[in-house]
Amino acid sequence: MTAPQDTSVEITPQVLLKAYACGIFPMAENAQDNALYWIDPEIRGILPLDGFHLARRLRRTVRSGQFEIRVDTAFAEVLDGCAKSAPGRGSTWINSRIRQLYTDLHELGHCHCVEVWSESQLVGGLYGIRIGGAFFGESMYSVVANASKIALVHLVARLKLGGFALLDTQFVTGHLSRLGAIEIPRAAYHVKLEEALAVQGDFFSLSPDAGPDEVLQVLSHTS
Repeated sequence: MTAPQDTSVEITPQVLLKAYACGIFPMAENAQDNALYWIDPEIRGILPLDGFHLARRLRRTVRSGQFEIRVDTAFAEVLDGCAKSAPGRGSTWINSRIRQLYTDLHELGHCHCVEVWSESQLVGGLYGIRIGGAFFGESMYSVVANASKIALVHLVARLKLGGFALLDTQFVTGHLSRLGAIEIPRAAYHVKLEEALAVQGDFFSLSPDAGPDEVLQVLSHTS
């Protein structure tokens, strides 16, 4: 971790995209701290798209169709959900600068969210940055059981169908590990990143109206 950037230094969306393309990303100590740190981990978390683990119970939840999936219709609300404290997560790193930067990237078409809805209520989701054939997952949240997992299922299907080569999770938690995320050294990550940036992934290859059978068919070779 490097020293924090002075709050008077302008970090633009374009600077942020270049940073991701170089393998680094910003974080804050907490939501109240307006300083940003550039992070370049020695060990990086990724979720191999061909190694996604879809457990039977989660598969049944997907097949049940109890959740509606939408894409990029409630970005601010997903960001709010990711920024809120939750059991086991007393505070988050999403401060006002982070919020504005990623909102700007969303408006430029480089930052996307996958939303999980139930009975017309947003109950979970995730967001991240897309560059070429790389998707950099930033944060995810749930207010009902399995909502964030369902969002990830649909994200992986979308990336696989769209020809993406890298799903960067930054770090690996127990939650992500059970879904297939692994840790790799920085040098190996940069090789994968370079390969992914040379690919032009299609984030919208999967319709947000895609049914459970279509999503499971895309994932059928990974679980």
